[in-house]
Amino acid sequence: MYRPRAFEVNDVGLLHSFIRERSFATVAVVRAGEVHFAYTPVVLDGEGLGRIRFHLAKANPVCAAADGAPLLFSFLGDDAYISPDWYESAGRVPTWNYMAVEARGTAQKLTHEGLRELLVDLSADQETRLLPKPPWQIGKVAQDRFEALLAAIDGFEVPLASLKGKFKLSQNMSAADVAGTIAALEARDDARGVAVARAMRST
Repeated sequence: MYRPRAFEVNDVGLLHSFIRERSFATVAVVRAGEVHFAYTPVVLDGEGLGRIRFHLAKANPVCAAADGAPLLFSFLGDDAYISPDWYESAGRVPTWNYMAVEARGTAQKLTHEGLRELLVDLSADQETRLLPKPPWQIGKVAQDRFEALLAAIDGFEVPLASLKGKFKLSQNMSAADVAGTIAALEARDDARGVAVARAMRST
């Protein structure tokens, strides 16, 4: 990740919160000299830099290459086009504000029990976000059906060796330019733009 100093984010707690809020990753692995991508929900455990757990269909080429391989995870947040018309300063050009986190580590295949635990933890985390709806639980699936589903996927854990963030939120602009951008984004009927404005206010 290219990270000019103004946009660097290295606070582990903040990066963990970002990953947990999104919980969905692009995973990259090199297989036979080519980069392959997969897309998957994750569980982040919080010791040190953290540990990511995820699962993929066994038919997925990334799944076949993952065990023992170095993986790169990308988590993208909200983004928005920024018009120069929103700046007080003259002579600016368009840009894009966004938030992203990258993580790296070597994957280890989970045991059958570890895979089951991952699925329980993953669904429990997501169901909690749907309260006050009564949480769905894996126990509602017949055991033979659940085992058949488990046989079609593999789970992995990745102790993180690096964790980096880039929050490009106009930190290199004047206070007046930032204020103009926030006001313009908040005036639009666009959820992502409003979310970027909210992040700019808290930066």
